[in-house]
Amino acid sequence: MRIYDMRQKEIINTVDGSRLGYICDLEIDFKEGKISKIIVPGPGKVMGIFGRNLEYIIPWEKIKKVGEDIILVELNENECLQES
Repeated sequence: MRIYDMRQKEIINTVDGSRLGYICDLEIDFKEGKISKIIVPGPGKVMGIFGRNLEYIIPWEKIKKVGEDIILVELNENECLQES
């Protein structure tokens, strides 16, 4: 699978069914040669449009399933939501 293909998949949290968005960046561990984290823009300040200064930093271990259209993750959103 290519990175472009992963960016087209929506991230869904299986804990509460919330839609987190789409991948905007990846963190790669060059020593191990694998993706260590995916980064998804956080919720917006005004009607979900302006002022995104938070991001979901999702460890690769939290990914449970990669499907054709979505990526299922199992996480506590408050633990993964960080300032960009």
